[in-house]
Amino acid sequence: MSDDAFDPAEEVRLRELMRLLRKADAVAATEEELVGEFRIPKSRIPARHLEAIQTLTRTEAAVLRFLGWGRANADIATLLVISENTVRVHLNNMCRKLELDGVRELIALAGVLFHPLS
Repeated sequence: MSDDAFDPAEEVRLRELMRLLRKADAVAATEEELVGEFRIPKSRIPARHLEAIQTLTRTEAAVLRFLGWGRANADIATLLVISENTVRVHLNNMCRKLELDGVRELIALAGVLFHPLS
């Protein structure tokens, strides 16, 4: 089977995973953590980041949210009325606070926290 071939079994597994994630979010919806001014289902926050994520400032949390939505640094700067350099400073501060190896890990975490499952 080539890499481009359609695998119905894989699609079934992915659909089941999405169903389970939605179910976990629904169950955990009553358990939320406040990150900046945003409420996030506690089930989405990795346990190792649970305490550190509470140390983020409101602006850092807003940058993280836009990052999770797939926005570029320039877009985030425009939306928050700050410079692109300030966005990079916030990204680096969050990587330090959350003990991440870099912005790629931060982007992955932001996606887990803020990207909608639907």
